[in-house]
Amino acid sequence: MAITSANQLELLQTAEAVAREKMIDPALVIEAMEESLARAAKSRYGAEMDIRVSIDRKTGRAAFTRVRTVVEEAELENYQAEFTVEQAKQYMENPEVGQQLVEEVPPVEMGRIAAQSAKQVILQKVREAERDRQYEEFKDRAGTIINALVKREEYGNVIVDVGSGEAVLRRNEKIGRESYRPNDRIRCYIKDVRREQRGPQIFLSRTAPEFMAELFKMEVPEIYDGIIEIKAVARDPGSRAKIAVISYDGSIDPVGACVGMRGSRVQAVVNELQGEKIDIIPWNDDQPTFLVNALQPAEVTKVVLDEEAERIEVVVPDEQLSLAIGRRGQNVRLASQLTHLDIDILTEAQESERRQAEFAERTALFMETLDVDEFFAQLLVSEGFTSLEEVAYVEVDELLVIDGVDEATASELQARARDNIEAANKKALENAIALGAEDSLISFDGLTPQMVEALANDDVKTLEDFATCADWELAGGWTTVNGERSKDDGTLEPFDVSLQEAQDMIMTARVMLGWVDPTELETDEVEGEGDAAEMEAEV
Repeated sequence: MAITSANQLELLQTAEAVAREKMIDPALVIEAMEESLARAAKSRYGAEMDIRVSIDRKTGRAAFTRVRTVVEEAELENYQAEFTVEQAKQYMENPEVGQQLVEEVPPVEMGRIAAQSAKQVILQKVREAERDRQYEEFKDRAGTIINALVKREEYGNVIVDVGSGEAVLRRNEKIGRESYRPNDRIRCYIKDVRREQRGPQIFLSRTAPEFMAELFKMEVPEIYDGIIEIKAVARDPGSRAKIAVISYDGSIDPVGACVGMRGSRVQAVVNELQGEKIDIIPWNDDQPTFLVNALQPAEVTKVVLDEEAERIEVVVPDEQLSLAIGRRGQNVRLASQLTHLDIDILTEAQESERRQAEFAERTALFMETLDVDEFFAQLLVSEGFTSLEEVAYVEVDELLVIDGVDEATASELQARARDNIEAANKKALENAIALGAEDSLISFDGLTPQMVEALANDDVKTLEDFATCADWELAGGWTTVNGERSKDDGTLEPFDVSLQEAQDMIMTARVMLGWVDPTELETDEVEGEGDAAEMEAEV
């Protein structure tokens, strides 16, 4: 096939037809044609030549040109596409490195193989353009709901038509045992859009918490307008869900607005989610109060929050335990997902037993170490004393409030407590030295003999060893793997060393060893304070 005036206009007509059919820019099709014609010309004139083709966007005329670039003599590699300054002088006046000589060459006759190759190039380019258009169309739609048409099911995964392409609803993203037939209409949440080798992949979900949030946004105008905000969603897809909402208008009840007149709004969401029961909960910035709301319909009598461990302890009446836990632990699991806290549920009887055990343990401690009778030890515990250190170093006035304690008795109690502490410190220090603890660690400010003993037991025996520790290795922490949180015990955790205290001690040790410049630390702190001030100002 020769590129002649007879078929020049056909190039443009073909490009426009393909672009219209695939909904892409005609210029991309013409560029693909130019590349395919250039490839055919190279097979005719030589693969080493730099042959370029330009198709006039108005007339359809294809101009074939050969380009040669002027290079340094030492850099000359391709004699067909490059030449030196000396060689270029016969074609150009005052040639310089980097200049190009463009010469028109006759159009090529395309044989059957060349025409087939050109067709493949065009199809490939059109396919790439189509993929790019589809990716650009959907990349910004991630996080929204889409209506799709079921095409087929493959190994439990549902392939759906989303208008200009296909998307996949994976088996684990379907609610319960949902099954669909071809041409069924389905509403899904666009969870992710990825650009992959085989083209853009659009992943849908009906189990994502965000799907429920978007459904409520569609049903509740106040959420769409920003008057009500969905703060958290937790789902057991197809069974039950909890959604926390807050209103920024005091005259609007967030729960009532989401429920709607006679439950019309929430019922529309329930129907879409295959009858999934939904608990709508008022959001509260106070975590214990929010948790009490999240555990509805169970009643809570007491909440104890451990912010550092991100754990919360809940006490419920004995008869409310099964309701608080829910069938197969569903209620407490959803409440935990909603609050992002680990929840321990105790009955009042269990909490009472634990309190009694702690009371008996502390009573026994004071009886043994202070050499007092059971009644007096119980008085100390009842007044809130939990350790020997509290007795030894508290203000005397705090001991005098106990019935039967005068100044002489208080002084004697404190003396006994201090003697006991000193004896325990001496024994711990001897054990630490026996384990190999060095003076550099023993004399470090902030570490008690018991702490040094614990560190030596954990093979931390020098200041250098201590300085290489991580803060969580000392204070303990939590690790989340596959959604499951597990506890990491810290060497100094039994001594109530916080994560911040551990960080400070480790950094002090590094400064003492010369590993860290203290002036740099001061600069970092000042910058951090400045950043915090800027953030507050912005708020």
